[in-house]
Amino acid sequence: MAKVPKKVTLELPLKVALSEGGAASFIRNNKKLSHLKMVDNSEENGVMLETFDPISLQKLILLDYVSKIEVSLPEFTTLRQDVIDFSKLIVFSMLYRQFSAQVQTDLLASDVIKKHNRAHPGQFFDNRTTVAPDTLRAIMKKYASHINDIKRLILDPLNAEIVKNKKFSDEEKNTYVLMIEKFLSKLSPYNWYLIVLFSKQPGFNQMLDAVRNGLRDYMGKGTIAEYISLMLLELASNCEASNMSKEAAKMYRGMGESSLTLYDPIVRKKIIAELVRKNKMVYVSWKFGGSSAAIGKQGMLQITVYNQDDEFQEVKESIETSKSADLNKKNLIDFYRELPQQGGRTDLGLYYLSYLNDACKQVNIKFDSYVTQFTSSDLTVINMMFNF
Repeated sequence: MAKVPKKVTLELPLKVALSEGGAASFIRNNKKLSHLKMVDNSEENGVMLETFDPISLQKLILLDYVSKIEVSLPEFTTLRQDVIDFSKLIVFSMLYRQFSAQVQTDLLASDVIKKHNRAHPGQFFDNRTTVAPDTLRAIMKKYASHINDIKRLILDPLNAEIVKNKKFSDEEKNTYVLMIEKFLSKLSPYNWYLIVLFSKQPGFNQMLDAVRNGLRDYMGKGTIAEYISLMLLELASNCEASNMSKEAAKMYRGMGESSLTLYDPIVRKKIIAELVRKNKMVYVSWKFGGSSAAIGKQGMLQITVYNQDDEFQEVKESIETSKSADLNKKNLIDFYRELPQQGGRTDLGLYYLSYLNDACKQVNIKFDSYVTQFTSSDLTVINMMFNF
């Protein structure tokens, strides 16, 4: 089961592109922005990080301050756990954000708020209502004890459901209990503002039910973070293996396909150094859906793996036109089936993909994927799209 990473810091070379709101916030707080050239040749305002606090980055994502994140490495194997932890962090950030959005919609549709809106048109609550951040912080602080009591009212019945569910193993029960508590802790201040404001009104139980239903839904969705992370690492590792094999063939003629060549520590270090020198990197990009105002796109996450090559500058034009004769487009399953066997890696990738497909269907997450290959440059662009 997936868990949010516990490390205090992660070490990955990140380009973090900011949304308009994120850039404006940074400028207001006198934080310096960098001009970023992204892997798809787009130009963004943002920051570059080598070592970072995962929780701080997650807060930026939850505020809709991040539009895209990119990492580039010559090989992912030695940073396997950091990559998996970071991938889970991003997926859970999206899930937390969508959980809050769903709860907000359900709360605003509750009878108690509808009744208030009819009686007080000058104090109307809907998705466009804005409350000053300072006001929200003051409410959270003033009513902290009351909010904790409400959390227990929400969680206790759900915890009892989980414990009594005979379909769950003891490990799953423990994971789900921790997961729903974590989701509730990420509920937006505006939601808590609404909950506190109407907590003494008749019909308040309907609001509690709305939060519980959201937790039931996202408790299941939280299980796919592990599958997405393993799938992503497998895709990046395949690109890495391809690049290293080609480079080994040039550096050690006749030995490029030998796993002994690729995994000998001294030889591997030399191959990686050569890949870095030639800037033949594997790139992973996470592109986030729009803000809460972007109808239908808020819950979208696009993960793209690019395998760098000598003629990489053609990627933007080719992707944008998508009519170039110099590309082959196929789904991810077909791509895997056509890969040369590399010590069972193809079977492993299909195994992960099968689990990811099934897991997404079970929890109503839309998942699509396709691979674009540019034959003149051996460039491969792998896309996975999720709508949470």
